[in-house]
Amino acid sequence: MDFSVDEYQRRVEAAQRLMRTEGFDALLFTSEAEIRYFSGFRTQFWQSPARPWFLIVPVEGAPIAVIPEIGADLMRRGWIDDVRVWLSPAKHDDGLSLLASALEGFETVGMPMGRESQLRMPLRNFFYLQQRLRHIQFVDCSALMTDLRFVKSEAEIDLIEKACSRACDAFDRAPDLFHAGQPVDEVFRAFKMTLLEAGLDDVPYLVGGKGPTGYVDVISPPSREPLRPGDVLMLDTGATVNGYFCDFDRNFAVERASDAVQRAHETLWLATQAGLEAARPGASCADVFAAMHVVIARSEQTAETGGVGRYGHGLGMQLTEQPSIIDWDETVLREGAVITLEPSMTVSGGGMLVHEENIVIRDGEAQLLTRRAPRELVAI
Repeated sequence: MDFSVDEYQRRVEAAQRLMRTEGFDALLFTSEAEIRYFSGFRTQFWQSPARPWFLIVPVEGAPIAVIPEIGADLMRRGWIDDVRVWLSPAKHDDGLSLLASALEGFETVGMPMGRESQLRMPLRNFFYLQQRLRHIQFVDCSALMTDLRFVKSEAEIDLIEKACSRACDAFDRAPDLFHAGQPVDEVFRAFKMTLLEAGLDDVPYLVGGKGPTGYVDVISPPSREPLRPGDVLMLDTGATVNGYFCDFDRNFAVERASDAVQRAHETLWLATQAGLEAARPGASCADVFAAMHVVIARSEQTAETGGVGRYGHGLGMQLTEQPSIIDWDETVLREGAVITLEPSMTVSGGGMLVHEENIVIRDGEAQLLTRRAPRELVAI
């Protein structure tokens, strides 16, 4: 497992305290992050949608895993003792009888149903489960899970910091990796290899963009378009250590950058600094957003944000987690919460720039997990 048994037991006990307060008899999970959070079950087999997986956290006692036989050995190597299996995929009863039996004694069962949640089982099977277990009320436990996962343990923070540090090492090699005339897909390939060489376990996420006035989107696959002198190159990576993500970007000028791009980059650096100073226990995500947005709104170039839609988010076992750094999210920051600061803005001429750092909330000033990008745009 990635952590000690005590770490997982503390998570279950914290969940059970909240369950008693909110009236849940059990929690039922079908998706990777929640199952891994309580069990430590980490595998790339989640890439296959062929089989459903279930974990039950009762209000008293240890979790119950109801999973396909193919995962039994790995689950039993962890700390979960009650592992119930079936041969999957099954033509008719793909784990439903086993799951129904495990849930039979409960009346109020929480499932994530809110923002960013997923039901990772066939919808018709869930409808069948509801019909079979008519005495059970399935209710939303999204707020409970957000509350649990938002604040990280020091062991979790250590993994995120390692991922950030190793990705920073890879970004430091940019002047040796990238150059004018290089196709963007080769840029991506070279950087992904560099991330792995720097000690990251995996690179599930790598996007970017380029252009003379910034970039028009931040999620496109790489093209064969070459880097040209005067372009801005941005790379944004979500790389992992033991399944925990870093998520930040860096911008580079290809040989040179326009004055407008240089000014926009400095504005985002200053906005990030304002976010760092605002990100303290007791402040809300909306407060942090406002601190960054006022810097952008006062810039001489533009008061518009880029097309990202928010200025950061939670970070941990997933590339993006709740909450959002946005004007409507009143989630209060607490010590141990890990978030990204990701202001964006348009650049005169039509493109945009995005800048991102990763931080953990501490008692007082926030702690940077990434090494701060230079205030002046780095030329390659």
